[in-house]
Amino acid sequence: MDFLDFLEFNVTDLLDILLVAILLYYVYKLVRGSAAINIFIGIVIVWGFWKLTELLDMEMISSLVGAFMQVGLIALIIVFQQEIRKFLLMIGSTNFSNKRRFLKHFRFLREDGLSSSTDVEAIISACRKMSSTKTGAIIVIERNNSLDFIKSSGDKMYAEVNKPIIESIFYKNSPLHDGAAVIEDNFVVATRVILPVTNKRNIPLRFGLRHRAAVGISEKTDALALVVSEETGNISYIKNGEFTDYKDLDELTEIVKEDLID
Repeated sequence: MDFLDFLEFNVTDLLDILLVAILLYYVYKLVRGSAAINIFIGIVIVWGFWKLTELLDMEMISSLVGAFMQVGLIALIIVFQQEIRKFLLMIGSTNFSNKRRFLKHFRFLREDGLSSSTDVEAIISACRKMSSTKTGAIIVIERNNSLDFIKSSGDKMYAEVNKPIIESIFYKNSPLHDGAAVIEDNFVVATRVILPVTNKRNIPLRFGLRHRAAVGISEKTDALALVVSEETGNISYIKNGEFTDYKDLDELTEIVKEDLID
Protein backbone atom coordinates (compact mmCIF):
# COMPACT_ATOMS: atom_id res chain seq x y z
CA MET A 1 0.00 0.00 0.00
CA ASP A 2 2.84 2.31 0.90
CA PHE A 3 4.54 1.49 -2.40
CA LEU A 4 1.34 2.23 -4.35
CA ASP A 5 0.93 5.55 -2.56
CA PHE A 6 4.53 6.40 -3.38
CA LEU A 7 4.04 5.47 -7.03
CA GLU A 8 0.81 7.47 -7.30
CA PHE A 9 2.52 10.50 -5.79
CA ASN A 10 5.31 10.35 -8.36
CA VAL A 11 2.95 9.95 -11.33
CA THR A 12 0.81 12.85 -10.13
CA ASP A 13 3.92 14.91 -9.55
CA LEU A 14 5.17 14.19 -13.06
CA LEU A 15 1.81 15.14 -14.56
CA ASP A 16 1.81 18.37 -12.55
CA ILE A 17 5.27 19.30 -13.87
CA LEU A 18 4.27 18.43 -17.44
CA LEU A 19 1.13 20.59 -17.32
CA VAL A 20 3.06 23.55 -15.88
CA ALA A 21 5.72 23.15 -18.59
CA ILE A 22 3.06 23.14 -21.34
CA LEU A 23 1.37 26.20 -19.84
CA LEU A 24 4.68 28.09 -19.63
CA TYR A 25 5.49 27.09 -23.21
CA TYR A 26 2.19 28.50 -24.50
CA VAL A 27 2.63 31.74 -22.55
CA TYR A 28 6.21 32.06 -23.83
CA LYS A 29 5.00 31.63 -27.43
CA LEU A 30 2.49 34.44 -26.95
CA VAL A 31 4.94 36.97 -25.51
CA ARG A 32 8.02 35.97 -27.51
CA GLY A 33 9.36 38.84 -29.58
CA SER A 34 7.41 41.48 -27.64
CA ALA A 35 8.32 43.78 -24.77
CA ALA A 36 6.31 41.53 -22.45
CA ILE A 37 8.91 38.75 -22.72
CA ASN A 38 11.16 40.46 -20.15
CA ILE A 39 8.24 40.78 -17.71
CA PHE A 40 7.39 37.11 -18.27
CA ILE A 41 10.97 36.01 -17.53
CA GLY A 42 10.99 38.21 -14.42
CA ILE A 43 7.77 36.61 -13.16
CA VAL A 44 9.16 33.10 -13.71
CA ILE A 45 12.32 34.00 -11.75
CA VAL A 46 10.33 35.50 -8.83
CA TRP A 47 7.97 32.51 -8.81
CA GLY A 48 10.93 30.09 -8.81
CA PHE A 49 12.54 32.01 -5.92
CA TRP A 50 9.24 31.89 -4.01
CA LYS A 51 8.96 28.11 -4.38
CA LEU A 52 12.60 27.67 -3.39
CA THR A 53 12.10 29.62 -0.14
CA GLU A 54 9.03 27.48 0.60
CA LEU A 55 11.04 24.32 -0.02
CA LEU A 56 13.78 25.52 2.36
CA ASP A 57 11.19 26.52 5.02
CA MET A 58 12.28 30.16 4.96
CA GLU A 59 8.92 31.35 6.29
CA MET A 60 9.55 35.11 6.49
CA ILE A 61 10.91 35.67 2.97
CA SER A 62 8.48 33.09 1.57
CA SER A 63 5.44 34.90 3.03
CA LEU A 64 6.81 38.25 1.79
CA VAL A 65 7.33 37.05 -1.78
CA GLY A 66 4.02 35.16 -1.68
CA ALA A 67 2.15 38.33 -0.69
CA PHE A 68 3.89 40.20 -3.51
CA MET A 69 2.80 37.56 -6.03
CA GLN A 70 -0.81 37.65 -4.87
CA VAL A 71 -1.10 41.45 -4.81
CA GLY A 72 0.71 41.69 -8.16
CA LEU A 73 -1.86 39.42 -9.85
CA ILE A 74 -4.17 42.34 -10.68
CA ALA A 75 -1.28 44.32 -12.11
CA LEU A 76 -0.25 41.33 -14.23
CA ILE A 77 -3.76 41.01 -15.68
CA ILE A 78 -3.54 44.66 -16.77
CA VAL A 79 -0.01 44.31 -18.20
CA PHE A 80 -0.79 41.08 -20.05
CA GLN A 81 -4.30 42.04 -21.17
CA GLN A 82 -3.61 41.45 -24.87
CA GLU A 83 -1.65 38.24 -24.20
CA ILE A 84 -4.38 36.79 -21.95
CA ARG A 85 -7.02 37.54 -24.58
CA LYS A 86 -4.86 35.95 -27.26
CA PHE A 87 -4.22 32.90 -25.06
CA LEU A 88 -7.94 32.33 -24.46
CA LEU A 89 -8.67 32.84 -28.15
CA MET A 90 -5.97 30.30 -29.05
CA ILE A 91 -7.51 27.69 -26.73
CA GLY A 92 -11.06 28.37 -27.92
CA SER A 93 -10.41 28.55 -31.66
CA THR A 94 -7.76 25.89 -32.26
CA ASN A 95 -8.95 23.10 -34.53
CA PHE A 96 -7.65 19.97 -32.81
CA SER A 97 -9.40 17.71 -35.33
CA ASN A 98 -6.69 18.57 -37.85
CA LYS A 99 -3.73 16.29 -37.15
CA ARG A 100 -1.16 18.66 -38.64
CA ARG A 101 -2.37 21.59 -36.54
CA PHE A 102 -2.61 19.46 -33.40
CA LEU A 103 0.98 18.28 -33.72
CA LYS A 104 2.20 21.84 -34.20
CA HIS A 105 1.20 22.49 -30.58
CA PHE A 106 3.52 19.72 -29.41
CA ARG A 107 6.73 20.15 -31.35
CA PHE A 108 8.37 17.10 -29.79
CA LEU A 109 5.51 14.88 -31.06
CA ARG A 110 5.63 16.02 -34.69
CA GLU A 111 6.24 13.43 -37.34
CA ASP A 112 9.62 13.42 -39.05
CA GLY A 113 9.50 15.59 -42.13
CA LEU A 114 6.29 17.37 -41.13
CA SER A 115 6.31 20.85 -42.60
CA SER A 116 3.89 23.54 -43.67
CA SER A 117 1.93 22.79 -46.83
CA THR A 118 1.76 26.49 -47.70
CA ASP A 119 3.72 27.49 -50.79
CA VAL A 120 5.74 30.25 -49.12
CA GLU A 121 7.99 30.70 -52.16
CA ALA A 122 4.98 31.56 -54.35
CA ILE A 123 3.71 34.09 -51.79
CA ILE A 124 7.08 35.82 -51.43
CA SER A 125 7.61 35.76 -55.20
CA ALA A 126 4.25 37.49 -55.70
CA CYS A 127 5.19 40.05 -53.04
CA ARG A 128 8.48 40.68 -54.85
CA LYS A 129 6.64 41.39 -58.12
CA MET A 130 4.04 43.60 -56.42
CA SER A 131 6.84 45.45 -54.64
CA SER A 132 8.51 46.27 -57.97
CA THR A 133 5.25 47.78 -59.28
CA LYS A 134 4.27 49.36 -55.93
CA THR A 135 1.06 47.39 -55.81
CA GLY A 136 -0.42 47.57 -52.32
CA ALA A 137 -1.26 44.23 -50.72
CA ILE A 138 -1.96 42.60 -47.37
CA ILE A 139 -1.78 38.83 -47.00
CA VAL A 140 -2.79 37.05 -43.80
CA ILE A 141 -1.65 33.45 -43.25
CA GLU A 142 -3.66 31.40 -40.78
CA ARG A 143 -1.82 29.25 -38.25
CA ASN A 144 -3.51 27.64 -35.22
CA ASN A 145 -6.18 30.24 -34.45
CA SER A 146 -9.29 30.13 -36.62
CA LEU A 147 -9.81 33.28 -38.69
CA ASP A 148 -13.48 32.57 -39.43
CA PHE A 149 -14.50 35.74 -37.59
CA ILE A 150 -12.71 37.87 -40.20
CA LYS A 151 -13.23 35.68 -43.26
CA SER A 152 -16.96 36.35 -43.07
CA SER A 153 -16.32 40.06 -43.63
CA GLY A 154 -14.98 39.40 -47.14
CA ASP A 155 -15.65 37.28 -50.20
CA LYS A 156 -15.17 33.52 -50.01
CA MET A 157 -12.68 31.95 -52.37
CA TYR A 158 -11.00 28.58 -52.67
CA ALA A 159 -8.01 28.94 -54.95
CA GLU A 160 -4.69 27.16 -54.60
CA VAL A 161 -1.84 29.50 -53.74
CA ASN A 162 0.35 30.47 -56.67
CA LYS A 163 2.06 33.64 -57.89
CA PRO A 164 -0.46 34.62 -60.64
CA ILE A 165 -3.46 34.17 -58.32
CA ILE A 166 -2.03 36.45 -55.64
CA GLU A 167 -0.96 39.07 -58.17
CA SER A 168 -4.39 39.05 -59.83
CA ILE A 169 -6.14 39.54 -56.49
CA PHE A 170 -4.19 42.71 -55.70
CA TYR A 171 -4.03 44.07 -59.26
CA LYS A 172 -5.03 47.74 -59.00
CA ASN A 173 -8.06 47.38 -61.28
CA SER A 174 -9.24 44.15 -59.68
CA PRO A 175 -12.48 44.33 -57.64
CA LEU A 176 -10.79 42.09 -55.05
CA HIS A 177 -7.73 44.22 -54.29
CA ASP A 178 -9.31 46.32 -51.53
CA GLY A 179 -8.82 44.54 -48.21
CA ALA A 180 -6.81 41.51 -47.11
CA ALA A 181 -6.46 38.04 -48.60
CA VAL A 182 -6.53 35.15 -46.13
CA ILE A 183 -4.52 31.99 -46.78
CA GLU A 184 -5.32 28.72 -45.02
CA ASP A 185 -2.97 25.80 -45.60
CA ASN A 186 -2.21 26.30 -49.30
CA PHE A 187 -5.43 27.98 -50.40
CA VAL A 188 -6.65 31.55 -50.64
CA VAL A 189 -9.94 31.17 -48.75
CA ALA A 190 -11.14 34.80 -48.60
CA THR A 191 -10.47 38.17 -50.22
CA ARG A 192 -11.54 41.76 -49.50
CA VAL A 193 -11.37 40.87 -45.80
CA ILE A 194 -11.70 43.66 -43.23
CA LEU A 195 -9.14 43.37 -40.42
CA PRO A 196 -9.21 44.82 -36.90
CA VAL A 197 -6.92 47.86 -36.66
CA THR A 198 -4.43 48.14 -33.80
CA ASN A 199 -4.64 50.94 -31.23
CA LYS A 200 -0.86 51.08 -30.80
CA ARG A 201 0.49 54.62 -30.80
CA ASN A 202 4.15 53.78 -31.31
CA ILE A 203 3.82 52.71 -34.96
CA PRO A 204 5.80 55.13 -37.19
CA LEU A 205 3.66 57.51 -39.24
CA ARG A 206 5.15 56.19 -42.49
CA PHE A 207 3.07 53.05 -42.04
CA GLY A 208 -0.51 53.34 -43.21
CA LEU A 209 -3.80 51.57 -42.59
CA ARG A 210 -2.66 48.29 -44.16
CA HIS A 211 0.20 48.02 -41.68
CA ARG A 212 -2.00 48.95 -38.73
CA ALA A 213 -4.52 46.30 -39.80
CA ALA A 214 -1.74 43.70 -40.10
CA VAL A 215 -0.52 44.54 -36.60
CA GLY A 216 -4.12 44.37 -35.35
CA ILE A 217 -4.83 40.84 -36.62
CA SER A 218 -1.45 39.54 -35.41
CA GLU A 219 -2.16 40.99 -31.94
CA LYS A 220 -5.51 39.22 -31.65
CA THR A 221 -4.46 35.90 -33.21
CA ASP A 222 -1.28 33.99 -34.03
CA ALA A 223 -1.70 34.71 -37.76
CA LEU A 224 1.22 35.96 -39.87
CA ALA A 225 0.85 39.03 -42.09
CA LEU A 226 2.74 40.30 -45.13
CA VAL A 227 2.18 43.87 -46.31
CA VAL A 228 3.38 45.47 -49.55
CA SER A 229 3.43 49.25 -49.32
CA GLU A 230 1.70 51.10 -52.13
CA GLU A 231 3.84 54.19 -51.48
CA THR A 232 7.34 52.68 -51.16
CA GLY A 233 6.99 49.10 -52.40
CA ASN A 234 8.58 47.85 -49.15
CA ILE A 235 7.52 44.43 -47.88
CA SER A 236 6.76 44.21 -44.15
CA TYR A 237 6.45 40.99 -42.18
CA ILE A 238 4.36 41.18 -39.00
CA LYS A 239 3.72 38.60 -36.29
CA ASN A 240 2.69 38.85 -32.64
CA GLY A 241 1.85 42.50 -33.20
CA GLU A 242 5.45 43.38 -34.09
CA PHE A 243 7.42 44.09 -37.26
CA THR A 244 10.04 41.41 -37.99
CA ASP A 245 13.35 42.43 -39.55
CA TYR A 246 15.03 40.44 -42.33
CA LYS A 247 18.06 40.94 -44.59
CA ASP A 248 16.58 39.89 -47.92
CA LEU A 249 13.61 38.01 -49.35
CA ASP A 250 15.43 34.68 -49.17
CA GLU A 251 15.78 35.12 -45.42
CA LEU A 252 12.16 36.26 -45.20
CA THR A 253 11.06 33.05 -46.95
CA GLU A 254 12.93 30.93 -44.41
CA ILE A 255 11.54 32.92 -41.47
CA VAL A 256 7.95 32.50 -42.67
CA LYS A 257 8.49 28.76 -43.22
CA GLU A 258 9.87 28.31 -39.71
CA ASP A 259 7.01 30.32 -38.19
CA LEU A 260 4.42 28.19 -40.00
CA ILE A 261 5.73 24.97 -38.42
CA ASP A 262 6.52 26.49 -35.01
